[in-house]
Amino acid sequence: METEFLPQHLRKYVVEQHYEKYTPVDQAVWRYILRQLKAYLSKHAHECYVEGLEKTGINVEEIPHINHISEKLKKFGWRAMPVSGFIPPAAFMELQSLGVLPVASDMRTLDHLLYTPAPDIVHEAAGHAPILIHPEFSKYLQEYAQIAKKAIISKEDLDLYEAIRELSDIKENPTSTVAEIKAAEENLDRVTKNISHVSEATELSRMNWWTAEYGLIGTLDNPKLFGAGLLSSVGEAKWCLGSHVKKIPLTVDCIATTYDITEPQPQLFVTPDFKTLSRVLEEMASKMAYRIGGLAGINKAIQAQSVNSAELDSGLQISGQIIEAITTADQKIAYLRLNGPSQLCFADKELSGHGKDYHAHGFGTPVGFFKQFPQTSPAKLTDSQWKELGAENGKTVRLEYTSGVVVAGKVQNRVTQNGKTLILTLTDAKATFQDRVLFAPEWGTFDMALGSEIVSVFGGPADRIAYGETTDFVAKRVPTPKYSEQELLRHKDYGMIRQLREGRTSGEELHQSLEKVLNTHNTAFPEDWLLSLEALELLKARAANSSLIPKLEEKLNALSKKDKNTEAVIRDGLLLSGQL
Repeated sequence: METEFLPQHLRKYVVEQHYEKYTPVDQAVWRYILRQLKAYLSKHAHECYVEGLEKTGINVEEIPHINHISEKLKKFGWRAMPVSGFIPPAAFMELQSLGVLPVASDMRTLDHLLYTPAPDIVHEAAGHAPILIHPEFSKYLQEYAQIAKKAIISKEDLDLYEAIRELSDIKENPTSTVAEIKAAEENLDRVTKNISHVSEATELSRMNWWTAEYGLIGTLDNPKLFGAGLLSSVGEAKWCLGSHVKKIPLTVDCIATTYDITEPQPQLFVTPDFKTLSRVLEEMASKMAYRIGGLAGINKAIQAQSVNSAELDSGLQISGQIIEAITTADQKIAYLRLNGPSQLCFADKELSGHGKDYHAHGFGTPVGFFKQFPQTSPAKLTDSQWKELGAENGKTVRLEYTSGVVVAGKVQNRVTQNGKTLILTLTDAKATFQDRVLFAPEWGTFDMALGSEIVSVFGGPADRIAYGETTDFVAKRVPTPKYSEQELLRHKDYGMIRQLREGRTSGEELHQSLEKVLNTHNTAFPEDWLLSLEALELLKARAANSSLIPKLEEKLNALSKKDKNTEAVIRDGLLLSGQL
């Protein structure tokens, strides 16, 4: 698999698809869902959907090979890569920003046929991939990913992500116990109740949810579906167009609306066209910390309690957990403090000797203008101006800022890049603000970042590769199920049905073969409706006079009345049973 083009820290999320792991039951579930989706969505989805299925190599009859989808997507500026289950939001967005569609290779179970909160190949392949052929939507999704990469993710977001992933994985794992599910649900409730603020990442996730996941397009009276969550869920696709689901014109205000991934949505947002998505996204981005910078941006980072970056007007980027901005009376930032491993970068590349090993315990720096040059950013001072300040290597200097911060010490070095001074390194240094000591000589070398203002604040470390893992995420693998003898027998029966369909068997031979399979299967699995439905489809198409047809219809109708959870899916299956 081609992963060489990916940054090292993203490669761990990519897995082999292991196509052989899909059982004949998995294939039957895929086929049922895609038959239902294609029949319904050919009328109710955006016009590019059916064309998109074909152009991205997605076939109703079998679970797709992700590398085949990737080859088809290259024509549209994308590629697809298999990932296992939930991957971190930051990693997901970074992959999308590189033109990669992460495709969860897991397949939902028959019990979760209509909907699963866990990402799976139905959602990613049948939901996301087909709409990517539309150039305006494709452009929006890559723009979104570029912006989302900059969003500040809070510690609470990370905790919530882990809780959601744990619950989804446990619910989808057939070996999970009731106690394990309950414990995971209680943990999610606890984490959710502890959310104290809405972060930028949360707002971006809401924007994504109400557009790329659950978006409608067209008019309020007659919208079409384009969100992947709708295009991959038979139940939600039908539910969402009813009058009980409120339709709201899409504006940037959608980010104020929360959502529950485990429940059908009570309202959806309608965009008149795909271009509007980009316009609304830009409106949101204009208010984000990476655009506004300053104290407002820094306060977002402080509140997040996670690793973020502040960029000075010099281009120097300071990464780590920002814990305090000391301000002047007029609310200008005078001094910035970070705690724990910190990093200094320029143009997203770590400066030599200024990684988190060197700045292991934190970082602090004044921000603003020197009193002697109140109109010129310290980063833009010329060599002669530095000489005028007395800041020459080996000499002791006293630097006063207009904010009131005073720094004194012996000049050891100036780090310059692109004609700007980024860092001034002092030994035996002391920094004070009013009566507060900000840096003391016994703390070691003082590396001052130079810049008059903070122009951008964005999520994560500037050089993610050099910084390495934050409190980020451990890439988990969804375990491969171990099947009992009875389950293997079930797989064998489904495999027989598939062979008969693919082998073009018909007439009396088909009748006898199916009768044999059904006799043993119905004894072992009397409640299994899907195999009976597949047999019925075959008989109607290739042995129309078979006496098994009325028996199967009677059985399926009886099963539909026994269980409300499967009533609709069986009835929908019967409606399409005349088409193979």
